[in-house]
Amino acid sequence: MRGKKSLAIAMRAPDDSIVIHKDNLGSLYRSQIVRIPFLRGMILLWDALGLGMRALTISANTQSDEDEKIEGATLIITLVISLAFAVGLFFLLPASIGHFSERILVLLFNFDLSQANTAAWIGNFIEGVVRLLILVSYIWFIGRIPDIKRVFAYHGAEHKTINAFESGAELTPQSVKRFSLEHPRCGTAFLLTLVLLSILFFSLLGPMPLGLRLASRIIMIPILAGVAYEYIRWTANHMDSPFVKWIVKPNLALQRLTTREPDLEMLEVSIAAFNAMRAGEEEIYL
Repeated sequence: MRGKKSLAIAMRAPDDSIVIHKDNLGSLYRSQIVRIPFLRGMILLWDALGLGMRALTISANTQSDEDEKIEGATLIITLVISLAFAVGLFFLLPASIGHFSERILVLLFNFDLSQANTAAWIGNFIEGVVRLLILVSYIWFIGRIPDIKRVFAYHGAEHKTINAFESGAELTPQSVKRFSLEHPRCGTAFLLTLVLLSILFFSLLGPMPLGLRLASRIIMIPILAGVAYEYIRWTANHMDSPFVKWIVKPNLALQRLTTREPDLEMLEVSIAAFNAMRAGEEEIYL
């Protein structure tokens, strides 16, 4: 659980106890950068990725023996490979498919130079649709893995706890259990927004060589991330609007793939993390 200035991670240890790790967030979260629209999205989301990987690493190490802990060079290599895999799967692969679709269209319909933009637009659109299908299929597939199901259940526990707090309910497992699995500020909503924005942005680009096409997709990731962040921030702050409730339905629907119904023990862990984060916030302000 991350607050404005503190972070708390709660984990169920092998002996069934709840282990809590607390830390203060860096000066980045108190700088003027977090007040600059679009730029703050690029920076904070990159930092959030690092915090998420750190939390998973701490959790994994809590469950592991001393000689099995993930740290040092092993951790760095794992992070680099994971990031490269994500960029390749969700951006470079769809871009390649879109590029070759564009070439096939030119050959099949004998598009001349004046029609190149039409072929490029179609190819870029195909790229976006492929990216969306890969994202949904990937989430669906890994969600069938038992260990990932458990992670998704903890994700659901996180949402329920935050929803309960924002509703002013008592933070007990029995009370929190009745709240929704969905939350408008979820990272899943960000992913879907990023993919949909990529369809729009990339569809507007004209024809380009494959190398330049792939490079442009990588370069545009932080820009699209900044726009997606501002969109999620805006919709989360206007959930009382019927229009906003309507346009966020796809984001909330996708969360059904990344959350599972948690049990009471999982809710207990989530509540422990939330309470530790709030305590950390109060200590900082005092």
